[in-house]
Amino acid sequence: MERRKFIRLVGGGIVVAATAPMTGCSLSSDYPDKAVEAWGGPRNEVDPRRYALAFAITAPNPHNIQPWLVDLKESGVITVMTDPDRILPHTDPFGRQILIGHGAFIELLVIALASQGITAEVALWPQGELGPALKDWDSRPIARLTLKNTGAVNDPLFAHVLKRHTPKSDYDLGRKVSDQTLRVLMASVTDKAVRVGGTVTPADLLPLRELCVKSAQVEFLTPRTVLETLQLLRVGPDEILQHRDGLAINTWMARALSTIGLFDRSTPPEKGSQAFKAMMAQMEGNSRTAMGFVWLSGKNGRSDQIHAGRAYVRLQLKATELGLGVHPMSQALQEFPEMAAHYASAHQLTLNRPAPVTPDDETLHMFCRLGYAEKPVPATPRRTLAAFVQA
Repeated sequence: MERRKFIRLVGGGIVVAATAPMTGCSLSSDYPDKAVEAWGGPRNEVDPRRYALAFAITAPNPHNIQPWLVDLKESGVITVMTDPDRILPHTDPFGRQILIGHGAFIELLVIALASQGITAEVALWPQGELGPALKDWDSRPIARLTLKNTGAVNDPLFAHVLKRHTPKSDYDLGRKVSDQTLRVLMASVTDKAVRVGGTVTPADLLPLRELCVKSAQVEFLTPRTVLETLQLLRVGPDEILQHRDGLAINTWMARALSTIGLFDRSTPPEKGSQAFKAMMAQMEGNSRTAMGFVWLSGKNGRSDQIHAGRAYVRLQLKATELGLGVHPMSQALQEFPEMAAHYASAHQLTLNRPAPVTPDDETLHMFCRLGYAEKPVPATPRRTLAAFVQA
């Protein structure tokens, strides 16, 4: 019997033939163990740099693209670079979010080195900054970390590095985020180059939730931006293990549709289609269940973007300690022309100022929903440590 008789699309709906189970098709949505092994921590790493890197590769980053490269040729030094092939030219056309991801990576390196009593002196852009045009990006160093055995004090947030996961599901509407919890969370940001703001006030949440929904709709209806996301979807255990990056989906339904050729990632979904409705339903659920929001801002130079990433991962680690979910809602911060109105609205609603024009203007770097996950949050796939190390 052909597989199309098991699952088919009828009138835009999905019909599953209960009398014809798919042999060998597991109902588990867990990711393959090998794909998430990084979250078990370093294994037999004698070099303290590699030991620290084993923690740093769990850093949050846009679309889980994992854009970091490191050079260990120089003794006692970690040189951090970006992989110019791992960028998001349509949703992140100026590379701001990619560099925020590098800031998170660098901060985890510093924290993991300190856990070994090692101080890392961080020098940003030793050969000059990357330019504004992604086409000109190369592998010049973003940062050079010089290690000093000075008996660095262990950072309390280190205990939460391997427990930090980003919740992408709906939050529990029955659990409010208190003002006190928000204050404690915001106090974790101590970098003077980064400003932090947030709200758990019900009246403030409504326009911010609506901003999330409307900006997602723009991304999903703009062909080049939605395709950039769709092409980073990894469906089923084979794809997840092959890539160990991107946006992993391992539900039995997605696997079944992909198997029979009905999970199309090559064409933008049309408005009103089942695919579009499914994407919007998830985003609406995430947005409508936001029990608070927190955001980070600062100037918009390349170093400022790194500082924002360092502050962001500390914010997430503190949230992990508090049992709180922090999930970036980045659509409104994407700097492509079709998003301009929502980009301006995001700045007005959070910073009470217009969208930035120059790198010296205050820029909204991170905008995240807060809440309590209804179930344990899974770890996301990571590539092997060897994939990031050049020597």
